[in-house]
Parts: sequence; C-alpha cells; structure tokens
Amino acid sequence: MATASIHIPVAHQVPRATAEPWVVRWLLIGFALAFLGLFLFLPLAAVFAQAFERGVSAYLASFRDPDAQAAIRLTLLTAAIVVPLNLVFGIAAAWAIAKFEFRGKSVLITLIDLPFAVSPVISGLIYVLLFGLRGWLGPWLDAHDIKIIFAVPGIVLATLFVTCPLVARELIPLMQAQGTEEEEAAVVLGAHGWQTFFRVTLPNIKWGVLYGVILCNARAMGEFGAVSVVSGHIRGLTNTMTLHVEILYNEYNFVGAFAVASLLTLLALVTLGAKTLVEWQTRRRSTDAGGDEAEPKPVAVTAPVAVTGE
Repeated sequence: MATASIHIPVAHQVPRATAEPWVVRWLLIGFALAFLGLFLFLPLAAVFAQAFERGVSAYLASFRDPDAQAAIRLTLLTAAIVVPLNLVFGIAAAWAIAKFEFRGKSVLITLIDLPFAVSPVISGLIYVLLFGLRGWLGPWLDAHDIKIIFAVPGIVLATLFVTCPLVARELIPLMQAQGTEEEEAAVVLGAHGWQTFFRVTLPNIKWGVLYGVILCNARAMGEFGAVSVVSGHIRGLTNTMTLHVEILYNEYNFVGAFAVASLLTLLALVTLGAKTLVEWQTRRRSTDAGGDEAEPKPVAVTAPVAVTGE
C-alpha cells in the first residue's frame, strides 16, 4: 500500500456583505460623501469664507484687537495648565486601574466617567454654588480676597473637570489589553516601581498617551458651556476664544467672530491630522509586532490517499 499527498486549495469566498452590486456600493459612497460635504466640509468652508469676506487686511486686523489677544492668551494658558494635570492624573489612574486590584476600583472608574454624564453647564454651575459669593465657600474666599468664580482659577477648574476623563479613558483599555506580565517580569528581575514604570509601562503606552493629550488639548481650547458659566464674560480678563467669538457674533462683528473661529477650526484640523498620524503609527507598530501573523496566508491541506494494487 502506497500513500500520496495532494494539495487541496482552500477557496477564498467573498463575504456577501461586501459583494453588493456596484450600483448599491456607489450609492452608499455617494450618500456618505454628500453627508460629509453638507455637514462637515460646507461649514468649514463657510467659516473661512466669512472670515475673509472683507479681505486679508480685515482678517488680520481682527487679531490686533487687545480683547482678541487676551482671549487667545487665556485659552493657551488654560490649556497649558489643564493638559499636564490631566496627563499626570490620567496616567496614574489608568496605571492603578489596569495594573492593580484594590477595593473601590469600580467607584474610581465611575468617578472618572462622571464628567461624561454631567452637562458642562451643570458642572460650571456646581463651581458657582461652591465658590460663588453666596456659595458654600464664598464668604471664606471673599474674606481672604481669593477669587475663583469670574476669574482665571474658575475657568481652569471648570475646564479641568470636563477634560479629566479623556487621557485616563484612552489609556485604561490599552493598559488592560497589555496585561501585567512585563511589569511582573521586571519586578522579578529586581526593578523597583519607578524603573518598572519608566522602562516598561511608559514605552508601551506612549502613543496612547499622545492620543489622549491631543483630545484633551482640543477639548480644553474648545470648551464653551462650563467656561461660560464661571467666566463672567469680562472682556480682556475672563473671555476665552469661544466666549470671545460669541460676544463678537452678538455684536454683529461677523468678520471678527469668524476670524477667531477660524483659529479654532485650524486647531480642529491640526488635531484631526495628529490623531490620524497617531492611529497610523499605532497600526504600523501593531503590524510590525505581529510579524507574519498580520498577513493571512493561503492554506494548503495535505490529505493521505490510499493507492492499492494487486
């Protein structure tokens, strides 16, 4: 009895979900592009068209306004304070939740998600009730000449509240997926806590950290609801860029309003580009780490065939 082997090719069947007629595919693509054009690209074009309606000179003159410059400085200052604080808090919270088991873990996760469930206007109102002149701590703050509401600290606190989950929520699933094996191996080899964090954990989450920082910075610069409640709308002092746009628009200064809004639009585009770059880099690293497993190969099945002869 002799045996022989044959190769049976595995047929690659196209899933029916991607085998629709070309008319259906083009209709869906056209509908998606029309939707994006109407609700995304057209508003972006309208912002820049209104900003440059009276020419480049009028556009640039809008930024020579001292109130506009003060609003830009305050927005940058708020982001410069809020983003590093959220970065430290987000990494610490994600590290604790993903790498350790402790009592109250679910409570901590719920508290991190709380700003997602609370309206920004309500969060700003909470700070007014706490630190306002008639709030719980208002009389004590007034007696010590400490101003939080209608001042820069109130704007920073309100922005910090609405942005605090962004970095943590970006890192928690990433660190949970990575597990604790590498950290445990580092501890077994003699590394202490900070060495384990800086040499093992941080290099593995650096792209997730950058992604969270990008989202946090964009939200901090574009926040309106919470900041509007605690700012007091004082020109040149407590107006951020979003509040300055509202004031200019209400005064029918459309060129100035859309000129400042164009900066926020550019920020959104830069954020989108940075986000895309980080996602591409993350996918590339995942593909490189996966090696040959990332590319599916044809499967050959070898079956023995009995050959009999007399």
